[in-house]
This record gives sequence, C-alpha cells and structure tokens, in this order.
Amino acid sequence: MSRRFEEIDWRPTPLGDISLRRRRDPGSGEDVYEVKLGDEFLMSSLFTAGEIALARFGLAMLPGAELDVAVGGLGLGYTARTALDDARVRSLIVVEALGEVIEWHKRELVPLGAGLVSDPRCRLVHGDFFAAVDDACGLDPEEPGRRFHAVLLDVDHSPRHVLHPSHAALYRPAGLEALAGRLHPDGVFALWSNDPPDEEFTAALGRVFAESAAHVVEFANPLQQANAANTVYVARKRTG
Repeated sequence: MSRRFEEIDWRPTPLGDISLRRRRDPGSGEDVYEVKLGDEFLMSSLFTAGEIALARFGLAMLPGAELDVAVGGLGLGYTARTALDDARVRSLIVVEALGEVIEWHKRELVPLGAGLVSDPRCRLVHGDFFAAVDDACGLDPEEPGRRFHAVLLDVDHSPRHVLHPSHAALYRPAGLEALAGRLHPDGVFALWSNDPPDEEFTAALGRVFAESAAHVVEFANPLQQANAANTVYVARKRTG
C-alpha cells in the first residue's frame, strides 16, 4: 500500500460503516487522520480549530477551579485534550456511542490516544450521550445523577443536521431543559456546529439558559484555498 494513504481500520456500526484513514498531506508533508461514516467525512486532524474552541469557550465561562467536565463525542480527541490542558479540570468523562472510536484511542491508533488514556483525570465511557441525558442515571454510569460544571457536545453536524433522528429532540427546549439538569448551578453547556449561527436554536437556548452566545470560529481550509468557519454555542445555566 502506498505510504501516502492507509486505511487503518474499518468497521460496520449501527450508524453505518466507519473508517479511520491516514494520508500524507502534500502541502505540509504531515500525516492527516480522517474519520468517515459511510460516505461522509466526520472529522479530520487537518481541521481542529472548532473542536479546540469548543472546550476553550465553554471553560472560559466558568470561574474557580476543581471543575468536573463531560464531553459528548470523542472523535479524534481534540476537545477532550484541550479540556484536560486546563489545569482547573479535575475530572473529565467522554461519552462516545461508537466503541470502535474508543478502541482507536486505547490502541493508540490516533495521535492523541495515548495521552488521553493515560491521564488519570480522563475516563472514556461507551454509551449514547443523547439517551443518557434523559436517563435517570445520567451521563456517568458510575455515579448516577452526577452533575457537571460543563458539558461540551460535538456529535452532530449541527442542530439541524443530525447523525441520527433520535438526536434531534435534544436541540429543542425540552431537550435543553433535560441537559441543563445535568449541570451544576451556573454550569455551562457548549455545542460545536458546522453551520452558521442558527436563530431558531439560539432562541431555544435563550428560553432555557440564563445567557447564551454564538461564536463564529474561522480557520484556513487549504483544500479549498479559502477560509472556513464553525459555530460554537455557549450557554450558562440559571442558578435557580
């Protein structure tokens, strides 16, 4: 097989066939890791600005130290890694629906895997984040009903473009109310989106949370020789 491209792993999953690929970027000469679900590209190590900004914007709204954080969606690990780089974070759980993705990290098939798995503050949980929000046990199977200072979510393409129909309810007021129930008072919910700011979703956040904002994150896209943008929504829970 050419050293310029390698399919590291391929598996059938309930959401479709998932594959992990590595290719050599002709411009930089560096290895680029990509994840595809069916024919769709889910993520690439070439574009991580949005995933990093998700953690930074979310945690920036929190005062104090000793933070407990939950991340929905592991991916290539950039949101989790950025959260752990904040010295205030004392614990992090990452809820990932695809066991194959967790296995890639544990087998160190992706660049950030070893660092996440070896960090004693970090725990990777195989489960359905969206179902867990509504479940009495909550997001942490080892501590039913546990609350967090921040919940950072990066699973769907956007509130309007979801990977599975069952995810859509979370982005409506009732779903956001359930998610807010997983937060401490003044806790923060942050969401990554590949779409521009959505007025309808922003209004839903405003109905549930005390304050919210949509941040546009711009970054260079060398494949298109142009700039691209993601959106990071950040919302703070009402105290009572």
